[in-house]
Order: sequence, then C-alpha cells, then structure tokens
Amino acid sequence: MRRVRLQRDLPVPMPDGVTLLADHYAPVGVARSPVILIRSPYGRRGLFGLLYGRGFARHGFQVVIQSCRGGFGSGGTADPLADERDDGLATVSWLRGRPWYGGSFGMFGPSYLGYTQWAVAAEAGPELKAMATQITASQFRDAAYVGGAFALESALSWTTLTDHMSRRFGSTAALTAPRLTRRAVLSGLSGRPVGELDLVSAGRPLRFYRDLLAHHADPAAPYWARRDFSPRVAEVEAAVTMLGGWYDVFLPWQLEDYRAMRAAGRRPYLTIGPWYHVDARHGRPSLAEGLAWFRAHLLGDVSALRPSPVRLYVTGAEEWRDHPDWPVPGMRPRRWHLQPGFALGEEAPRESPPDRFRYHPDHPTPVIGGPVLLADSRPRDQRRLEARRDVLVYTTPPLRSDVEMIGPVSAEIFVRSSTPYVDVVVRVCDVHPGGRSYALSQGVRRLGPGTPGEVRRATVDLWPIGHRFRRGHRVRVHVAAGAYPTIARNPGTGGPLAREDPCGPMTPCDVEVFHSPAHPSAVVMPLCAHHG
Repeated sequence: MRRVRLQRDLPVPMPDGVTLLADHYAPVGVARSPVILIRSPYGRRGLFGLLYGRGFARHGFQVVIQSCRGGFGSGGTADPLADERDDGLATVSWLRGRPWYGGSFGMFGPSYLGYTQWAVAAEAGPELKAMATQITASQFRDAAYVGGAFALESALSWTTLTDHMSRRFGSTAALTAPRLTRRAVLSGLSGRPVGELDLVSAGRPLRFYRDLLAHHADPAAPYWARRDFSPRVAEVEAAVTMLGGWYDVFLPWQLEDYRAMRAAGRRPYLTIGPWYHVDARHGRPSLAEGLAWFRAHLLGDVSALRPSPVRLYVTGAEEWRDHPDWPVPGMRPRRWHLQPGFALGEEAPRESPPDRFRYHPDHPTPVIGGPVLLADSRPRDQRRLEARRDVLVYTTPPLRSDVEMIGPVSAEIFVRSSTPYVDVVVRVCDVHPGGRSYALSQGVRRLGPGTPGEVRRATVDLWPIGHRFRRGHRVRVHVAAGAYPTIARNPGTGGPLAREDPCGPMTPCDVEVFHSPAHPSAVVMPLCAHHG
C-alpha cells in the first residue's frame, strides 16, 4: 500500500464560466499513473474521500473526485441530470492539461455517480479505458415513470434528499429525507395534490420534482433528450463492469444497458447480488470489483478478473453462480396462467367469468416493500396486503420439486375497467409452507385512454429475478390497480398529475381480470431448472 498525497479544492473551469471544485489523491512515488475520475453530487469528502480517494490511490492510481455543479463548493445552479455531459467532458479536457496526467483514465461510482459516467462515455475518447458502474443506468426517465406511472416515493425522497444536502441539513439528509417523504405521501392521502407534496417534504417548491411531473415520460421531449444517454451506450468502447441488486430501483434499465453493449459486440461484466439501492452490503464488492477492473484495464494486470463475465446470486438457493451471459443460456420463458378459482398453473385456462375488484383512488391500494430509492427493499411478507378486497391473488399448488427462475419477468393481463384510465399492478411472490408470502418481483403498466367496455391487454414488465422456489413452496401472483406510495395513485380522470385536484372528482374504478381461452392472462417466468 502506498502513501497518498491530497490536494483539495482544485478549480476546474467550465465553458460557461462556472468553476467546479475537485480533490486530487496521488500515490506517493508513482509518476503519471492512470487517473480514476469520480463526479458526485453528494460531496467529495468523508466516506467518498476515504473509500474512493484514498482507497484507490493506495493501490497506485490517481483519483480525482469532483463535486457536480451547484453543490459542495462547486459553482453554478444544480439542475439534476442536465449538465453532466457538458461538465463531464469539460472536466476530461481539464484532466488532459494537468502535468500529472499520464494519458489514460477510468471512471467509478454508484447511482448518480454512475450516471455521470454514462453521460460522457461515448464522447470521452480512447483515453477512457474503463468504467466501473454500480446500481445505476444510462437514463433515469423510465425509473421515474415505471410503466408510465409516476414513481412518487423515489422521486420525492431523492429531490428532498438533494435539497437538504445543499442546505444546512446536509449532514442528516440521508436520515431525514425518507421520514419527510413518508409524511408527505401520507398528506397526499388527506388532501394535498401530488404537485404540492414537495412543500410538505422540503418546505418549498423543488424544481426537479416539478420538472419530473411537468415533462412526464415522453422520451422524445427535449427535456429528456439531454438527460438520456441510452441511445449512445452501444458506442461506448471503454471496458465496462456493472454491479446491481435484485431489489435495486434501477436494475431493469441497468440490464438494458448491458444488452445494448452485448448487441454492439462488447463484453461487459455483470454482477447482481441480493441487494437494494441504499444497501451498505454492496459497498465492499463494488470496491473490490472496481479495483480488479482498473488493474486489468488501466495497468494490464488481469490476474484478479473472474473468467465468467456474469455472476448472479440465486436467492432461495443462497449461492452465487457464474454464467457466460445475460439472460443466462438455457433459460426458457414459461407462461403461468391465471386460472378460475384464483389458481395459477402452466395449463391453458378453461372458459370462465372474469374476477372483479373495485379500486378507490381516495383510498389507493397500498404497497408493502418493493424497489424504492431510499428504503430497505428486501422481500417482505405480503399477507396483510393479500387480505384486501382490491388485490386479486392467484396461487399454484405446492411445488413437487425445486424450481429455479433466473431472468426477465413479464405479464400479459387482460382487463376491462369502468374508467378509461387504469393501472395494472402485477407482483410475484414465493409462498412458504407456513403461509408467509414474500414478494420477489413487481411491475406496473398505466393504461389509458380506453373505450368503455373494451377488454385491453396490459403488457407489464416486472423486475428480473434470480430465485429458487423450494419444493413445497407455492408461486403466487397478485393483480391490483395501485401500489401507493411507490407509484402515485391513478385518479381515473386522465388529467395532468401535477394538477390533480384532491377536492375534485376522483373516479372509483371497477376492474375485471380475464382468464379464458380468448383472454389467457399470464405471468411469463424464466425457467432455468427443476431440481428433484
């Protein structure tokens, strides 16, 4: 391990005259070694400096940790997601002019720090040799509008967090933001419209929160065009390693980035563990994998790289598996059909009437657990939710053998609703012999507008899974029309979400779910193996 020399508050000029600040960690006795660039909106000292700055520098790398625009001493006004391409490329240009720059660099970081990597990756030039990204994606739009439904809790908690970090509450922001968000979403049930919940959580209007509501999910909108780097993922020539979690809020879009690189002939590495977004347990493997990756692609030492590019933790089996690719070879999509009598099975459904429930937006169907940004998202027991009249529950008989499902999950649900606008929420659970029902995967699709009386097919993308259902366990599927506050309630009116009027009409929705030969509702699961 090498001693480290630290220079604080280096000024990095931007083309518009704003100055960003960066700290430079250099290993003593190593001249012009490769640089690891880290760009963060959460500060550059404390654990960032200790773990990332000194951590990598002790292994012979130079490290530059920069505070993004508008925070922690950097100038300008923070406009989340908007300036990371321009500011990042200007920072790369600045790096090239430093006397200690040796001609190559990598990038590192989780979440927003990973997004800043994707923002410049396609244009940083051949000197960018390696990227180590964790719990992140090249675009956050689809995570903000999951299946077209606004991800209320995650969006509000993150905007509240960053607002508090930029003010006097920065030291406790990570603790207070979830609590303030919870108070805000509860106030939404008692009268505040979605567009004003930032006033409850942060005490003032939050520009980014209101921008998210105003610009909705149209990927072609100019607002999103400068914040979405997924179209250029295939152009990235740097070696990329990705670490994600089965319960992470960004996992589906991280896997889209992986598939885009594979389709372009690249060979990224992928690790998925039993982690959620703010899970401290993925910190150590993130650093270990990042260090091995940088040693291989910046120093030419491949000795620590694993031979298989994909490593997955299979829950239920509680073991790690190595694979050559994702989706794993040999995976077979299997349809598990909703059946009469609230059964679930692989056989085609027989002729039967639909099942029905009523969704009340004034009292929206709640959620228990599931992927959100700033909370523990590990599987939780769903029995309290399953007792509600606005949740339909379909269950297999006890399994005769262990069944492993590893890969993407989707659903095709045929519904008819009394309102032209309706959400279709689908969830997959593992039911233990004692009755505990743990949610493993969920998804939503917002439908509308529709024709009254029309039976519509809702195609729902759920979270991917890597799970072994044990012999004697049962597979269970929920169908509902809400998951509050993970997603904002659907008022049934089709009006702008930001201007939802809590005192105006909210329309209850009668929902019919079909399971018949003409309308075979099913969940498509990725069968990998039976174990007797």
